[in-house]
Amino acid sequence: MTKSPNRLIGTIFGAVYLLVGLLGFAYTGGVSFVATSGGLILGIFEVNPLHNVAHLLIGAALLIAGLSSVSAAKATNTTIGAVYLLLGIVGFFLVGTSLNILALNTADHFLHLASAIVLLGVGLGADKSVQKTATA
Repeated sequence: MTKSPNRLIGTIFGAVYLLVGLLGFAYTGGVSFVATSGGLILGIFEVNPLHNVAHLLIGAALLIAGLSSVSAAKATNTTIGAVYLLLGIVGFFLVGTSLNILALNTADHFLHLASAIVLLGVGLGADKSVQKTATA
C-alpha cells in the first residue's frame, strides 16, 4: 500500500465500521430490523439490525476502496463523508419520529459528523496529484 492518506483512512475506517457492524448484532437481539430504538453499543450509540447492516456495507466499501487504489479510496472517502455529513445533520430531526429507521440517537449524530469531517477532509484535501492526473 502506498503512503496515501486516503488509502490509510479508508482502510482504517473500513475495518472499524466492519467491526462495529458485527459487534452491533450482539446488542440488537430481539430488536426489530427497522425499530426506531435499539441496543446501545458502549452504552451510548444506538443501533438496530438495519443500522448494523449499514455499518457493514459502509465498512466494506471503505476497506475495499482503501485496499484498491488511491483514486478509489479518495472517491469513496469523499462520497461516504458527504453522506455522513448529511446523515449527521438530518439525523437530529429524525429522533423521536417513525422515520428513524436506523435507530439513531444524538451520540450517533455527533459520531457521524466526526466521521464526515475526517473522511471529507482527507478525501478532498489529500492526494491532490490523483485529481490532477485524472483531469490531465
